[in-house]
Order: sequence, then structure tokens, then C-alpha cells
Amino acid sequence: MNLFREPSHFIVVLLLLVLLFGWKKLPDMARSVGRSMRIFKSEVNEMKNDGTTSKPSPAATDTVPGDVVPPRQSESTQADPAPGDRV
Repeated sequence: MNLFREPSHFIVVLLLLVLLFGWKKLPDMARSVGRSMRIFKSEVNEMKNDGTTSKPSPAATDTVPGDVVPPRQSESTQADPAPGDRV
């Protein structure tokens, strides 16, 4: 479906835009739409590139030598029984 088959359709739409938004706001709106499209295109390209050139981070592949130490429980960190509980 071609909306602007004739130049008169395009002129009518352009006149409606001028009447609705005013002459002074149209350049700002066009600039804003262009900036938004540029940002959108760059984000889409970045998403495409992220999937193809992703390298594992060095922190995820490096191992650190050492022993695993179990957590220590001290008496001060143990919970006290509730007032109604039997011990």
C-alpha cells in the first residue's frame, strides 16, 4: 500500500503537520526523530555484533589456587529460641 501515490497526498499531510505542531517545532521534531533512528540503528548493530564476537571474560576463565574453607559458626551468630519454644 503506497500512501503517497500522488504529490497532493504528501502536501496535505505536510500541511496537517504544520497546522498541528506549528512551523517552529517541526525542525526540532525532525531532528529528534533522526537522532532516535540513529541511536536505534546503532543499538541493533551492537546487538548483532555482541552475539558473533563475544569473548569470555578473563575473570570467568581464570582459576585461583587455594583451599575451600567451610563457614565457621560462632556462638554469637546462632539464633536464640523464640520465647514460646521449648529447648
